[in-house]
Amino acid sequence: MLRSNVFSCFVFYAVLLILKMYALAIITGQLRLRRKAFANPEDALRHGGLQFFREDPDVERCRRAHLNDMENILPFLFLGAVYSLTGPSLPVARLHFLVFLLCRVLHSVAYLFALTPPTRSVAYVIGQVPCVSMALQVLVAVIPYA
Repeated sequence: MLRSNVFSCFVFYAVLLILKMYALAIITGQLRLRRKAFANPEDALRHGGLQFFREDPDVERCRRAHLNDMENILPFLFLGAVYSLTGPSLPVARLHFLVFLLCRVLHSVAYLFALTPPTRSVAYVIGQVPCVSMALQVLVAVIPYA
């Protein structure tokens, strides 16, 4: 499977996206510690008391960015893997994967730093284009077998 150039390319971008998701999870945890804003009472007790069992706007912003990644990257992982099996050309597939990665990075930066609208929305919409394209190409490839 990894002998396929397109699938290997997909794996490269998929791993980068997963590392980005891990980075957001780590940033969220670090913000919770710095802001002393814990989601669970037992964590608050461990770090100073129940008064720290609370929400913080910056922690919530980071958490929402992470949730948005999960909502978008997980479907991309499925679509990209199946799309890779349909035999697309390497340059076209790489473009799909690269555009999605860049848009997800921009989306996270826009979320974390509260960049002016519509930066985050534009990154989201443009990032959906390769996903829709891959989904349609997968459907076209499997229609004869449906």
